[in-house]
Amino acid sequence: MEKIQKTMKTKRFKHIVFCALVLLLIGWAVFRFAAVASENARYVFNAARVAADTGAPIEVIEMSRKSGVLYEPLSVQNNRAYVSGARAANLRAGQRVGNGKIVSVSSDLDLDTGMYVVRTSGVADGLQYAEYSANGYFVPLYAIADNSVLVVSDGVATPRAIKIARQDAENAYIASGLDDGDIVILSTVNAGDKVQIKQ
Repeated sequence: MEKIQKTMKTKRFKHIVFCALVLLLIGWAVFRFAAVASENARYVFNAARVAADTGAPIEVIEMSRKSGVLYEPLSVQNNRAYVSGARAANLRAGQRVGNGKIVSVSSDLDLDTGMYVVRTSGVADGLQYAEYSANGYFVPLYAIADNSVLVVSDGVATPRAIKIARQDAENAYIASGLDDGDIVILSTVNAGDKVQIKQ
């Protein structure tokens, strides 16, 4: 008994016991992590797998004809604004601008500025917006790529060619390509992806 007690008091014995306890603890930790990982592998949520099986959740907008307004920015000073030819084509006399309106849009370039002159009446100086009202289909610009949108067809994202009549910084007024009841996808998905509409 004394011999055992002496052996237990030696540094070497204490070192062996300490190492054995550390190895036992490491082994237990590895076992637990392996068991948890194995359990999680069976029940882990895999977004790609769920999207492939049931369809990616998406946000959509259902098309119906409605009245909407697009806004063309104008920098007005002394009831006068200068715009490029492309922008001048979007403006017309009588169009509302803030509390005033457009009186005329020149058909010829202003030789001093190389721009077209838009004359207004009752419009405050500074950045203003000419309003264009229309009745039809309006789609956010971020849902449009290469003159097409993705629509839901039998649970699949399907490309649809559209023609844009006008647009502002946020929305486009669609001239053709959409009908009442079409479901336009607003989320980022690829053509051919299986989709499900968020409730």
